[in-house]
Amino acid sequence: MFWVKTALSALLIAGSSEVAKRSTVLGALIASLPLTSVLAMVWLYAETKDKGAVAGFSMSVFWAVLVCLPMFPVLSWLLKRGVGFAPALLASCGVAVVGYWGYLASK
Repeated sequence: MFWVKTALSALLIAGSSEVAKRSTVLGALIASLPLTSVLAMVWLYAETKDKGAVAGFSMSVFWAVLVCLPMFPVLSWLLKRGVGFAPALLASCGVAVVGYWGYLASK
């Protein structure tokens, strides 16, 4: 089951980046779909049959997504202002890390 999960996840990531080469909007739509979360919930339920664990996971994903969202406009803003890709990505990931740290500190 681990290898099935790994292969499916890899295909989703590779697929969205390949589509993004042709259409950034369509690639973004695919990447933004909660496919990973849905698959994780399906696998969690299939392996545990614990609806409470799935409910808890679902709410945790919701809050984690909210705190990392500022990463995307920060990356876009930095790139549009001429910052190199690697430093811009690193800085925007730093924004996400700060958001995650705040989220985890509140738990």
